[in-house]
Amino acid sequence: MKTLFRTFLGTAPILLLLAFGGAVNSHAQSAKLQLDQLDALANRASNTVDIKLDEHLIQITTKWLGKDPDEKEIKDLLTKLKGIYVKSFDFDKENEYSPAEIESVTSQLRSGGWNKIVGIISKKEGENVDVYVMQLGDQISGLAVLCVNPKELTVVNIVGPIDLDKLSQLEGSFGVPDLELVKPKTKKDKEN
Repeated sequence: MKTLFRTFLGTAPILLLLAFGGAVNSHAQSAKLQLDQLDALANRASNTVDIKLDEHLIQITTKWLGKDPDEKEIKDLLTKLKGIYVKSFDFDKENEYSPAEIESVTSQLRSGGWNKIVGIISKKEGENVDVYVMQLGDQISGLAVLCVNPKELTVVNIVGPIDLDKLSQLEGSFGVPDLELVKPKTKKDKEN
């Protein structure tokens, strides 16, 4: 998943220009996915991650961030978000979840103003990664990543205005998986 997602973020600016040339305006749509139907998978999973940070919890969390330049950039990114939701399940055996359970998520992504901008299939690893964005005017108002492989199912849903260039700063924090992305250099890094 790390390699596939890293590839996506490297090509994201070009893909977004192409995808949003004719994107549907989704003023009436919500970028928050309904993921509670996946909770039943926790009984079969050997490892479960369930993160639900709504706007209120994000704002409380940002108050704890200091004045360090890296923390300031994360704080600026977080203050605009409306929610971060992650459901991730690791299984000991393959195919412990059904296609119907995945369909409960993908059906939401096929309708409601979502645009699939990346679809990656790795036959070697048996892994599929799909990345969707929702646009409100010229602004990205939501991001969804669906990673499916025989022993893992992960859904990441970020709601609110998103700057993909800054998104890598959230990896490893607030339930966003650590994807080993190359982080943008700060002024401090450039001086060294």
